[in-house]
Amino acid sequence: MTATNTHRAIDAVWRIESAKLIAGLTRIVRDVGLAEDLAQDALVAALEKWPEQGVPANPGAWLMATAKHRAIDALRRNSLLDRKHEQLGHELESKQESAVPDLHEALDDDIGDDLLRLVFMACHPVLSTDARVALTLRLLGGLTTDEIARAFLVPEATVAQRIVRAKKTLAEAKVPFEVPRGDELTARLDSVLGVIYLIFNEGYSATAGDDWLRPALCDDALRLGRILVGLMPNEPEAHGLVALMEIQSSRSRARVLPNGEPVLLLEQDRARWDQLLIRRGLTALRRAEQLGGSSGPYALQAAIAACHARARRAEDTDWERIVRLYDSLAQRTPSPVVDLNRAVAISMARGPAAGLTAVDRLLGEPKLKGYHLLPSVRGDLLAKLARLPEAAAEFERAASLTRNARERELLLERARSCAAGVRPTR
Repeated sequence: MTATNTHRAIDAVWRIESAKLIAGLTRIVRDVGLAEDLAQDALVAALEKWPEQGVPANPGAWLMATAKHRAIDALRRNSLLDRKHEQLGHELESKQESAVPDLHEALDDDIGDDLLRLVFMACHPVLSTDARVALTLRLLGGLTTDEIARAFLVPEATVAQRIVRAKKTLAEAKVPFEVPRGDELTARLDSVLGVIYLIFNEGYSATAGDDWLRPALCDDALRLGRILVGLMPNEPEAHGLVALMEIQSSRSRARVLPNGEPVLLLEQDRARWDQLLIRRGLTALRRAEQLGGSSGPYALQAAIAACHARARRAEDTDWERIVRLYDSLAQRTPSPVVDLNRAVAISMARGPAAGLTAVDRLLGEPKLKGYHLLPSVRGDLLAKLARLPEAAAEFERAASLTRNARERELLLERARSCAAGVRPTR
């Protein structure tokens, strides 16, 4: 394996394993900042050794073993062994001789779900809402500050500052590594749901990199959502979020061609949609509605996804219902992104001219200034109206704004078609 391929493999492994690594280390050292540093140390070791030794058969286990040794060294250096052994309830005759095996055992002790504990720790009220979401995306999703900034539509420097301050605040407040109970759990649920939702979105439509999808993030988000539903079975919005993720995940196989090229929603082979996930999603949506949560933001988005899932053909989609659902969503959670999605639905229900009018109302929206989907949607509507030179310019602008290589190529392809006087077929 070449050095380039090895580094790509390391990046892929890190995306999958980093959250588990940080969560397990946080349980031991009780400091999320230190845990991330230890995990990064293990990553540096992989970057040094794997190009020469090759990628291990079980790279996740290799990273965890390396991180364990660093955790043990850190505990020794900081004179934390006495406190740690007291927490674990061990009676040791010789701390120096038995420290390593005891700590190894603690790191392997899978009591509950460390990832879920990490979510709730990062979502502690001692942090601002923005800091909670940014920190959890960083720790749990393995996202870079740039990717998080694009998810938030805010400057990268702002996100970087939030993360640094959040870790410092958690350490100073000595926030426990645990799932809260009772009223505190309810109070922190909205933030946790928001974090899981953003993690899922990053996996469903990657903001950067060479891949259209990052399935590991979708899987992590969906698993955490299912855990939350088990933890809070009478919380409608937890069911609503799970419903949304289940239905969206059902399309994954149809969203890319074998070569990794993206396939847009209306062009997907719906026979490839996972009917089991759709059924699970519809069941979760019904449960949310039964609990009185039909007007919740996640339940409304799940209901929109359900309109697509129930349509056997793209032309059978109930677009007028989708417009009404977006109207409700815009009232519940006003957002320029929701308004943009509503404009797309209007174009499908009432024609591209009506959709373009709705889109043009958003051109001065500051939060959409660098959002590539605004010119992408506008280019699509202009192309449908046979205003091809204008459409080409919009697609080129959208391509310049996206950080995803697959999406950029798709947009440039559409720009080339319009520039040649041909309406894009995709």
